[in-house]
Amino acid sequence: MNKSFVTNLIAALITLLGYLNSSMLLLSIGLFALSGALTNWIAIHMLFEKIPGFYGSGVIPARFEEFKAAIRVLMMEQFFTAENIQRFLSSDGSGAKTLDLEPVIDATDLSPAFDGLVGVIEGSSFGSMLTMVGGSAALQPLKEPFMARLKESLTEISSTDEFNQMLSRATVHAGNDPEIREKIASVIEKRLDELTPQLVKEIVQTMIKKHLGWLVVWGGVFGGLIGLIAGYLNPLGI
Repeated sequence: MNKSFVTNLIAALITLLGYLNSSMLLLSIGLFALSGALTNWIAIHMLFEKIPGFYGSGVIPARFEEFKAAIRVLMMEQFFTAENIQRFLSSDGSGAKTLDLEPVIDATDLSPAFDGLVGVIEGSSFGSMLTMVGGSAALQPLKEPFMARLKESLTEISSTDEFNQMLSRATVHAGNDPEIREKIASVIEKRLDELTPQLVKEIVQTMIKKHLGWLVVWGGVFGGLIGLIAGYLNPLGI
């Protein structure tokens, strides 16, 4: 069930009911709830879609180069340090054929990656709109699903045949080849170059859009409460 659609529909029905019954209280609740839910829905939509005439919309696909750069830095600084490569290459020589980085990835704290994404959004022209729906705190419930999906993506990249074949060839040079990290980086670079703005948008959208739907729900709820208060105060002339 689409939470955003249901919330907006309920708010619209309350508004219509208030209008048809000449009930200022119901009309106030419905209008405020609809405005809160609809505004949040538009804000979420503008995160992923470029809307002509709306500066700052489509921030996720627009910043896909920064997204790729963050993954590149994470892979090289967390997984493929000089020490880790030397340790791997000094094993029995068959390690490259059985390389399994999943346990390492699972144990790695990917919070900086999520914080980086939040920072990109806050630092963009979309930051002011994010502030209207609760600021960076509103994105915190998305942290766990984001990191889980990112770990899946990193595991997939590190388990490709091309990646493992490259490491297997590198073991011929033992640990003395200073270009090993550069070779690994080039493979990662090649894989990341396959990402397109559309693919990045879909990855991030899959990770967090389901949970962002609750922003619409709570926008409708709090908007309705404000409308209820406004409806009670209006007859008093306040």
